[in-house]
Amino acid sequence: MANKKTHKRMTSADQARLSESRYGSGSRPQPGIADEPRTTRRSSSAASDPRLQAPSRADGVESYRRKQRKKGRGRVLRGVLVSLLVVLIGAGVALALYVKNIDDRLRDDDVVNDTLIEQLDQVEPQEPFYMLLLGVDKSAGREDEWGDDTSNFRSDTIILTRVDPPAQKVTLVSIPRDTLVDMGENGERKINDAYALGGAAYMTEIVADFADVRISHYAEVDFEQLTSIVDTIGGIEVTLPVAVHDELAEIDLPAGTQTINGTQALGLCRARHAYDEYGGGDFYRAANQRMVIGAIVKKVLQLDLVTMTTTVSELADSVTTDLSALEILSLVGQFRNLDADNDIYSGQTPTISEYINNIWYELPDEDAWQEMLERVDAGESPYSDATQDFTAGVAGSIGGHTNISDADESDAGADSEAAALEPSFVGSVSVLNGAGVSGLAGQTSEALIAAGFTAEAGNAPQTVSTTTVYYNDESHAAALGVAQTLGIPEANVVPNDGSYTTAYDVVVVLGTDQA
Repeated sequence: MANKKTHKRMTSADQARLSESRYGSGSRPQPGIADEPRTTRRSSSAASDPRLQAPSRADGVESYRRKQRKKGRGRVLRGVLVSLLVVLIGAGVALALYVKNIDDRLRDDDVVNDTLIEQLDQVEPQEPFYMLLLGVDKSAGREDEWGDDTSNFRSDTIILTRVDPPAQKVTLVSIPRDTLVDMGENGERKINDAYALGGAAYMTEIVADFADVRISHYAEVDFEQLTSIVDTIGGIEVTLPVAVHDELAEIDLPAGTQTINGTQALGLCRARHAYDEYGGGDFYRAANQRMVIGAIVKKVLQLDLVTMTTTVSELADSVTTDLSALEILSLVGQFRNLDADNDIYSGQTPTISEYINNIWYELPDEDAWQEMLERVDAGESPYSDATQDFTAGVAGSIGGHTNISDADESDAGADSEAAALEPSFVGSVSVLNGAGVSGLAGQTSEALIAAGFTAEAGNAPQTVSTTTVYYNDESHAAALGVAQTLGIPEANVVPNDGSYTTAYDVVVVLGTDQA
């Protein structure tokens, strides 16, 4: 008879003994966690869900490949990002070195030294400021003969410049090199002596005192390098009212609008004997220098940023300044909308020529100089009246503007009837010497007689700085002919208000500008 198994209910004590025999006396299952069986039977739902099934060998290989591809893409992406970072850092370093190289060439330590930096008065960004612009003759021949010490160089071009970014205005005021100024312990001297005495710092100090302004920045252009500046930007366009021929300056240009290269621009900035027949060649040369600067500014503002940066780098060998490359580019960026033909004002210090101890000096006309400075500081044209610019119509000018502020233009222009008059070369002329130069009235009379006028020489009651042509009654056309013969601007032709004799058709009062 088969034995029947008897099932004895297991007590809690028996369960404890069984557990101890399985896990040992030091190990017990955690409460609430059942002992896992060695094998597990899948439920019907698990068997039907492919996500819960173990992958086949083929599926496993493909899964491994997918994981490896993801890892590979991650490594490539990280590599690209690292490479890009290296390139950016490298480009940043290269740019920094490029800019530093430009700055090193812009700032000549012999010129822009601690003394000059202390002399400059910094202003807040976007505030109008004054800048001293010098043209210094450092020609190779001069260095070979006299050496390269600062005392051997001449600052023949002295331009006080007011820069007004908010108003988009730039004003250039030439200070004649022969202007007599008080240099304190160095005595009274021509203003261009300051550079020889103490370099850029002392010149800045003297000009600041003379104009009673704070000068914030300094720039110096070597005349010999002017050619590279103009050639770098592809030449400049200028308009010359009369032909310019000067053998000493090696320049021969016809009248009219034309594009000139660097060599021609340099000759134009040096030519003063081209204006000997008009007198005061330095004044006309200074006007041409301001025209050239204006033309350079106009051309530079037309460049795109990349070309402009390259241009600044190339110009660094020709210009010495306290401004950095980034400051220059920032300043240029602020003036991108500048209308160079109308928003650049130009003028020169009003002076009276005096011949003292066999030397010509320019004595500042204090009242006129003070009035001009007030206008400039207010952002207006240096001239309140067109007749004050005696170089107009002979020397070049910036753009086509009349150089008179908009508020004054209506009063300064000539009427249409006068503009339509044709010059006449017949009539009687009284030539009065107001320049204080012996024989000047006689020479001028001879020139007028050769042109067809009858003329007599005499002396003016006092010395004047600007030559003026006065006409009586219906002699306006004759006065224009006189002005054209002598190279006097038409703006200087005015009706006689009774100050001079009416016995002649025309009265010419020669000023020191004709000396």
